[in-house]
Amino acid sequence: MATREINFNGKTVNDDSDTYVIAEIGHNHQGSLEQCKRLFRRAKDCGADAVKLQKRDNKALFSTKQYNSLYDNPNSYGATYGEHREFLEFGYEEHRELKEYAESLEITFFSTPFDFNSADFLEDMDLPLYKIASGDLKNIPLIKHVASFGKPIIVSTGGGTVEDVQRVYDEVMPINRQLAILQCTSAYPARPEQLNLRVIEEYRKMFPDVVVGYSGHDNGVAMPLVAFMLGARIVEKHFTLDRTLKGTDHAFSLSPSGLEHMVRALGTSEKRVDDAERTPLVKMGKKLVAARSMPEGHVLACDDIAIKSPGDGLPPYELDNILGKKLVCPVNQEDDILFEMVTDN
Repeated sequence: MATREINFNGKTVNDDSDTYVIAEIGHNHQGSLEQCKRLFRRAKDCGADAVKLQKRDNKALFSTKQYNSLYDNPNSYGATYGEHREFLEFGYEEHRELKEYAESLEITFFSTPFDFNSADFLEDMDLPLYKIASGDLKNIPLIKHVASFGKPIIVSTGGGTVEDVQRVYDEVMPINRQLAILQCTSAYPARPEQLNLRVIEEYRKMFPDVVVGYSGHDNGVAMPLVAFMLGARIVEKHFTLDRTLKGTDHAFSLSPSGLEHMVRALGTSEKRVDDAERTPLVKMGKKLVAARSMPEGHVLACDDIAIKSPGDGLPPYELDNILGKKLVCPVNQEDDILFEMVTDN
C-alpha cells in the first residue's frame, strides 16, 4: 500500500494511480438546474472523475451590509449582492436531483461548504467528500467541523503560508486522516509566474502521508500537466459550457474540448500503444530480414540476419529465437525472416 493514499467514493488515489480530475462547476450553471445537468454530463463525457459545486447560506455567511449592498455590474443576477447570490443558490430539491443524476452518470458529485449551515446541509445530503476553499484555509473551526464527518476532505491553499497549511494538517489529521492538500493561487485568472508549482514538491516533502494536488485558475491545460509531473495526483479546474457566458469564472474555465484535452494528456498509468503511434512506429521500427540470399536447409547464423526498417515484420527481440534454426525454403536478400520459414536444426 502506498504511503500517501486516499479513497474518493470508491476510487483510490495515490502516487501510482491515475490523476483524479475534478471539474469545478461552482456557479457556472447560472442558477439553472438543467444547465447544471448538462455540465455534469459533459464533464463525464470528457473523462472527469468528479463534478463540484459550491454551497452557501448567504444570509448567515455575509454581513447585512454586504448582503444588501448594490451589485450593479454586467455579471449580476440581482440588484443587490444578496439577490445575486440567492439567484445562483440551489436548495434541497435541486441537490437531491443532481445527486441522483450524478449517480446515474457514474460520476462523483460533491461540493464546497462556505459556512457551518452549508456543511450540515451537504452532510444531510450524504455527499461522499468535501472541499475547503482557499478563503477558508484559516477557518479552522469550519475545517474541523467538516473533518468530523469522517469523509475525505480536500483543502485548497491559495493565499496561504506554509504555517497556514501546517496548521490545517495538525488540526485535521487527529480527527480524520483522509486529507488531501492542493497547491492553488487565488488569482482569477492566475498567470503562469504566479502559480508556484514547485510548492507541490514541497508539500510532498512536508506531508509524506497526504495526497497532494493542484487547483488551477490558470488559462489552458499545460500547467496541470506540469503539476502532475511534480507529483500532483488531484487536478481541479473550473469548467463551463461556454467561456463567453455571463459570470466571472467562465473566462478562465475550461470548455468541454479543453477538459477533454487535459484528461487525455494526463492519460493513464497503464503503458499501452496508442492507435496514433502505430503508423509512425512501423516507419521508424525495425524487423529481421535476410542479410543475403540463402538456400533451403541453411542454418542461420548472426551474420545471416540484418535488422532494417520498416518494422512490419518479426521484431529484433526475436533474433535469439531465429539463430541456429534451419531454413525450410530459400530466401532472397532482404526477404523478411519469419518463424514459419525455419525449423529446429
